[in-house]
Amino acid sequence: MPVSSRNRLRVAVLADSDTRWKWGALTANRLVSDSQLDGFLLRGRATPTPRQLEEVGVRADSLREVTGVEFIRAMSGGAGSEPYDVVVLSCVGGAVQAMLHGLARAAATSAAGSAGGRSRRPVVVTGYVGVVYEKLADGLLLRHGADVVLANSRHDADRFRAVYEGAGADAGSVVETALPFLGGARYDAGARADRPYTVVFAAQPSVPENRTDRTYVLRRAVEHARRHPDREVLIKLRSKPGEHTTHIEELPYQKLSAKIHGGLPANCRLVYGHMGEVLDRTDLLVTISSTAALESLHRRIPTAVLTDLGVREALGNHHFLGSGCLASWDELDAGHTPEPDAVWLSRQGVAADGPYETAFDAARERVAELSAAAELPPIEPYYTPVTAPGYLPGILARHALGPDGEPLAGASAVPHEENALRRATRDFARDAARTAYRQGVQRVAPAIRRWGQL
Repeated sequence: MPVSSRNRLRVAVLADSDTRWKWGALTANRLVSDSQLDGFLLRGRATPTPRQLEEVGVRADSLREVTGVEFIRAMSGGAGSEPYDVVVLSCVGGAVQAMLHGLARAAATSAAGSAGGRSRRPVVVTGYVGVVYEKLADGLLLRHGADVVLANSRHDADRFRAVYEGAGADAGSVVETALPFLGGARYDAGARADRPYTVVFAAQPSVPENRTDRTYVLRRAVEHARRHPDREVLIKLRSKPGEHTTHIEELPYQKLSAKIHGGLPANCRLVYGHMGEVLDRTDLLVTISSTAALESLHRRIPTAVLTDLGVREALGNHHFLGSGCLASWDELDAGHTPEPDAVWLSRQGVAADGPYETAFDAARERVAELSAAAELPPIEPYYTPVTAPGYLPGILARHALGPDGEPLAGASAVPHEENALRRATRDFARDAARTAYRQGVQRVAPAIRRWGQL
């Protein structure tokens, strides 16, 4: 059935963590206003739990967990179902690259078996969840081949095109947009008469990385609460122990907080929940390099990016050079309130009034144009068995694909119908394996490293 004859486009989002599901689903909603949105969660270490999905709060018409091969098969239609019109790949770079090759192979195979050698394939969209402060070239080239590569700001769009052009790759897929989850009420300091001044420390799973630094920033947040008993200090956490998000968290703040001398004061506590709801009651957002800083700045909430551990690429806070937000706990303890730079904010696509609502127009028009096309060109990633013979096969193999994008033997069989007992057994085994993995990450691996230092 031609796309133009349908009332609603079929849109699929593949995500491999809770934060990427949030970005992917919200992006899909902004790009295609009226669609059937089906969610697919890529099976792996960071597959979100029901609690995490509920906290994200983004709904879909359907949502299920899949392997990469199962996803590729679902995108191709078959068995009487219509193929998808738009696919949003919201995954780590390697997974995006594997899906691009798998989708390209599936489209080529379908075309070879169709009359006239023509087949309809979905428009493929990808991008980044938030601040891009590391592995810029690697991540971008792994995403090359998508029809649309979204850049969350003018700053990112310029960098993305420079990387592609520098590698001799087509940069026409890069489209400037904005983070899809910015918004919320603008900060009004006078509206908090019924509550205390609230400082929120937005924690990150992997930054800083070691116990000493993580304990330090936590201790300073606790000391800030003790120095300012009239304030409320919230430690905003992304996940509960045993859960994973985009990055592995070896040293959860929940465990570190239990070892704080004297415990947490009455005006300091750990919180979870939707970041937007937490920001509704925030008077000062403190972080090292979390994307939450951009959400906060967009609302004009005073925002501090910590310099206590240095301004370093490994921490990601170097991304905020020129923002006016760099500050230390000592300065915050003394009452300093950072003043953001308006030019920097504009380049980052935040703190916009009217323009933010039109930030997705170009991407929306590009997707609409591609969706309406009678035929799309073949998917042609920058990495091929010719350009990256020592790199690409390993990436594809991790998702059960061969060097040509074809599912490996045993991975392409159509799943049989499961009865309740078989499904329960499979789910139990998978959950047990995840639990063992997470225990290894959070307990065994750190212990081994400590032994190695003796």
